[in-house]
Amino acid sequence: MATPDFIRTIRADAGRQLLWLPGVTAIVFDDEGRILLGRRVDTGRWAVIGGMAEPGEQPAACAVREVHEETGVRCVVERVVLVQALEPITYPNGDICQFMDITLRCRAVGGEARVNDDESLEVGWFALDALPPLDEHAMLRIKQSTQDGPTWFETGPTA
Repeated sequence: MATPDFIRTIRADAGRQLLWLPGVTAIVFDDEGRILLGRRVDTGRWAVIGGMAEPGEQPAACAVREVHEETGVRCVVERVVLVQALEPITYPNGDICQFMDITLRCRAVGGEARVNDDESLEVGWFALDALPPLDEHAMLRIKQSTQDGPTWFETGPTA
């Protein structure tokens, strides 16, 4: 994933220190109940679709933009699934980021799934019972998106 210009500007002053950033994940279902996934260039692994919100961008608009940019699929956001602070990540260049992830359940409304940018090696639809290997956090987001329950929040330690 290319570093957005606004992050380059912040890094010019902040250096490599921890940045707290808004992240959005889109769990996109088609009419057959399949989930849209992309195989990432940076890790070679399959993952849910997501990205970083730009300054002033609403989370739903970010999800719709990221899904289209990465996969060519058009979608609409149906609901908030999960809100969670992720563990900090240290990138190979030494930059440290921590994302506040907002996961949104989305429904595909058009387009054709394809590699649509330089972030993915492959893009495809997967049945829930035929998912490729995914990390634990992706599986949590998918599980929560299949339930009708309330938005999932990690409560953390009590005072």
